[in-house]
Amino acid sequence: MRYYLIDELYEEDVKRIESALREQGYAGGIEGIFYLPVPEDMLTDEQRDHLEKCGPYILSLETGDTWLKMELLVRARNMLRCSCLAYAAPALRAHMIDFLDRFIRELDIPV
Repeated sequence: MRYYLIDELYEEDVKRIESALREQGYAGGIEGIFYLPVPEDMLTDEQRDHLEKCGPYILSLETGDTWLKMELLVRARNMLRCSCLAYAAPALRAHMIDFLDRFIRELDIPV
């Protein structure tokens, strides 16, 4: 699995990040799992074609005591297996890493 890892965070900073993620509506159904939405304009052609059936599309973010791990696999919320699930293209990968970095910086958490 490919992912973007931020580690060696303070536990209280991870709790602040989790709280902010919940406030933004990104919480998943399992504690410590969050779903970051993929912008529709960054979907592949196949994902756009499957949006109604499989979407919305997300990247999963998992939190631990002192780390965050964002998977770089674009997943569909309504379908477990489909040909539209794929690793993020370079532009989407850069966009989502920037999104997460900015999200943390806006909380005044040094990374």
